[in-house]
Amino acid sequence: MPAKTTDIAADEELEPVADETASSARRVVAAYATDADECRMLFAMLGIAPGEDA
Repeated sequence: MPAKTTDIAADEELEPVADETASSARRVVAAYATDADECRMLFAMLGIAPGEDA
């Protein structure tokens, strides 16, 4: 079964995720990424920077 996707128009504004959500996402990415480059790529795809701590 293909993954469900939602198209987002370029003019729609995206809201930043909560600090707790971003922190959890960083932990998951770090745990499953195969190397540092993949980790950075996944952070970029999620719109979270690796060093953004609140």
